[in-house]
Amino acid sequence: GHVVRNWKVRWFVLLQDKLLYYKIEGGKKEPSPKGRILLDGCTITCPCLEYENRPLLIKLKTKTNTDYFLECCSREERDSWALDITGAIHAGHPVQVQELHRMKNSFKLLDNISLHDIVERMYDSNTGIKLTRNLDQGNRYKETFTGSALVDWLISNSFAVSRFEAITLASMLMDENFIRPVGTRSTEATRFSDPSEKFLDDSTALYMFAENSKKNTSSKEEVQFNISELSGTIVKQGFLVKQGHKRKNWKVRKFVLRADPAFLHYYDPTKEENKPVGGFSLRGCLVSALEDNGVPAGVKGNVQGNLFKIITKNDIHYYIQASSKAERVQWIEAIKPLT
Repeated sequence: GHVVRNWKVRWFVLLQDKLLYYKIEGGKKEPSPKGRILLDGCTITCPCLEYENRPLLIKLKTKTNTDYFLECCSREERDSWALDITGAIHAGHPVQVQELHRMKNSFKLLDNISLHDIVERMYDSNTGIKLTRNLDQGNRYKETFTGSALVDWLISNSFAVSRFEAITLASMLMDENFIRPVGTRSTEATRFSDPSEKFLDDSTALYMFAENSKKNTSSKEEVQFNISELSGTIVKQGFLVKQGHKRKNWKVRKFVLRADPAFLHYYDPTKEENKPVGGFSLRGCLVSALEDNGVPAGVKGNVQGNLFKIITKNDIHYYIQASSKAERVQWIEAIKPLT
């Protein structure tokens, strides 16, 4: 409402040049509209994140700078209305309408957008992604965000123009280990190879910043792991040297290989807490020894040899050094049956 800032149910009718809204009485709309929004010169914002507890908003600003906030019943309905309203606003420009429909189901990461820049913006305390506590099947997770919240945030910050594009971009952030799924629903989805299936645009799918991009958070904060990941039988454990994903430096980590479910976790031996600092599912992974003559692409810094590589199903590459050829063979043979 414009006078009293309350929320009321209205029946909307979209015409070519205006949006009419009617009052509902006894389950029926009144014969004459309660009001109208002229679309000529109007600008639309969707998703609109100005109300933190109302994620399904569309904002319309008229040519006279009047703001209208419209709340839909679902994200699908919101995006459908937004697309149709945008089409009506640009009705006199058919080329623009065709471009809007083309962008709805296409994806191309803009040349001037860096994944690192997106993550930096996500961390911003004022305009970044809102982090919340969540409960998933008995497990408590600190500082998480939902899949649909990230999609909305990417669109509202102009990193994507459609939900399809935002989902693909979020999948890239996950593939590059900037964010990681937590909880059963989002973790299970990573088994799919299609970006539209492995990242969930869903308010029940939980995600959080991954270990290698938590530079702006307190050192006391820990990566949360699903209890089921750590419940498997320990098959093998020992110290190996792992290359970091971001700084490409090498650090000693204690690796623990588990089966049922098959996961490989690694721990920081300098910390007293017996909690992993990283890990991943072995389902669909590829593991192989790397030749000692020459340094393969993707490997930086001081390489002593006895190197092997694990590629996850999400195409994340882990480079690991063993202390001897025999130890490398033992680890590879232990990991392969679990992939």
